[in-house]
Amino acid sequence: MALEQNAFRFEGQLDSGQASRQTRESNSVLAELIEVLSHHPGGLRRWSVMRAIRREREQSSRDIPQKLEDEVERAFRRFCIDQLDGKTRGCSEDTALFYRPQEKAGEVWAVIAGRGEAWLRGDRLPPLPQALSRAKEPSTG
Repeated sequence: MALEQNAFRFEGQLDSGQASRQTRESNSVLAELIEVLSHHPGGLRRWSVMRAIRREREQSSRDIPQKLEDEVERAFRRFCIDQLDGKTRGCSEDTALFYRPQEKAGEVWAVIAGRGEAWLRGDRLPPLPQALSRAKEPSTG
C-alpha cells in the first residue's frame, strides 16, 4: 500500500515538474516575442518575427526546438486581443499584450505600447489604449 502511495506521489511530482517546465518555456517564448515586437511599434510580419527570434536564439547558442514557430504563434494568440471582425479569438482586455494592426495588410503582429514592457518587469498592466478597447462609447441619443 505504501509503495502505491509513493508511486502516485512521485507521478504527481513528475507531472507538476513537467507543467512548471512548460510554463517556464512558454514564458520564455512570450518574453522573446515581446522583446522582438517592442523594437517595431508599428508591428512586424509574422515571418519576420519568427526569423528574428530564431536569429536571436542562434546568436545566444540557445536551443531551437522543431516546434518553435508553433510555440511563438500559440503565445501570440493566447495574449492577442480579440479583433472587432470576430474572425479571431484572443484574450480579455485585462490580459492582452498583442494586437493585429488593422491598417496593415497581411499577418502583422504588434505589442500594445507599454503593456509588453510592464509584463517583462512584472508590473501591473496599464490600461488598454482607447483605439484597441472594445468598450462602446455611451450613445448620446
